[in-house]
Amino acid sequence: MKKRKFGLALSLVLAAGTILGACGASNDNKKENAGDTGKKDDETFTVAMITDIGGVDDKSFNQSAWEGIKEFGEENGLEQGTKGYDYLQSKSEADYKTNLNTAVKNDFDLIYGIGYALKESLEEIAEQRKDTHFAIVDELIEGKDNVVSINFKDHEGSFLVGVVAAMMTKTDKIGFVGGVEGEVINRFAGGFQAGVKAVNPDAELQIEFAGSFGDAGKGQSIAAAMYNSGVDIIFQAAGGTGNGVFTEAKNLKKKDPNKEVWVIGVDRDQAEEGNVEVDGETYNVTLTSNIKRIDIAVKDLAEKAKNGNYPGGEQLKYGLEENAVGLSSSQEHLPEDVLKAVEEWKEKILNGEVEVPEVPTKE
Repeated sequence: MKKRKFGLALSLVLAAGTILGACGASNDNKKENAGDTGKKDDETFTVAMITDIGGVDDKSFNQSAWEGIKEFGEENGLEQGTKGYDYLQSKSEADYKTNLNTAVKNDFDLIYGIGYALKESLEEIAEQRKDTHFAIVDELIEGKDNVVSINFKDHEGSFLVGVVAAMMTKTDKIGFVGGVEGEVINRFAGGFQAGVKAVNPDAELQIEFAGSFGDAGKGQSIAAAMYNSGVDIIFQAAGGTGNGVFTEAKNLKKKDPNKEVWVIGVDRDQAEEGNVEVDGETYNVTLTSNIKRIDIAVKDLAEKAKNGNYPGGEQLKYGLEENAVGLSSSQEHLPEDVLKAVEEWKEKILNGEVEVPEVPTKE
């Protein structure tokens, strides 16, 4: 009787051990298959971006970021949507937190806030969602291991388009239209002013801020006043507001095809935005563009994060040295001597001969 009881007890112990062993093996396999991301076996690395109020098709800042994310998604066999890559568009500042939270709930692995306007909202959500990886473009968030800050040396590229404007103006009157005045847009204004003055100290530079990145009407009215005062070249760094600068220049060209009015684009090659047809003939009012390769930066970080190398808490900076800022490839309006001067000034910046200011000075 004792032997039978002992045999039964031993069988129960062995059975329990088998069950526990199976459970332990199952958990180990899950951890091994999940990798560093902690994702389920059949999941892919997903990316989302939250736009500022300029919208994803602002032909500038947001659009460039979206192009980079799309390229990352397509190269990795992803589809647009919550299982691959996507964007959430903000129509007002009140949408920032809502959109960030929506992206978190949809379990995106990496979430970008596009533009410094999202800083406060992203800081708050990142504090609440410490297991989610975030990145902010054009702003610095410190002290958070789940946020990467992406910034650009905008003043370096702006200096070079300032050189272009200074050499191409016929009236010695040049304009700058910024979106919302602040650290980022001041870099554009400061670099542009320095480039203009380095080449043409007698040129008059008008600097104005629209107070918005999404008000094309305001951009157009500022541009109209500038062109009316004799300005012949305007550099716009204003997101969707800058579309109004193009509208005004094209309207003037329609009225008088011989009138030389120009716009310098920003963030991406905006040559296409300058096309205008007059009496069956196509003209273009985009002199050049100060590109800012946001697409390269967001794609670069996405690749790093996908490969388990997310640089949490760090700031990544992209400038002339990284070929992330500078003139666009559309240069048909620029004479050889202007392009040569641009290269000479670029070398001076790269070798430290010229230090480009990040804020404009009062004239």
